[in-house]
Amino acid sequence: MKSEKAGTTISDNKTEVTNISSHGIWLFHDSKEHFLPYKQFPWFKKATIKEVTNVECPSKNHFYWPDLDVDLHLESIENLEKYPLVSKEN
Repeated sequence: MKSEKAGTTISDNKTEVTNISSHGIWLFHDSKEHFLPYKQFPWFKKATIKEVTNVECPSKNHFYWPDLDVDLHLESIENLEKYPLVSKEN
């Protein structure tokens, strides 16, 4: 088995935004879908479809939206109560 080059995005289409609604977005990762409500993740509310769907997975369970400069870890998505919103939308 050959390893990826250092610094290569590890996505292989297993991480993607599958739906955008007036309430939030759905992120599909490792065969599981996660809902990110705008109330807890306001950065996505006024973003374009292109900005929201441009998501990278630079390391295991770490998501990055380069057009929005948003970094999230799966732990913060799955356990909202442990990670209260620190930043507000502009």
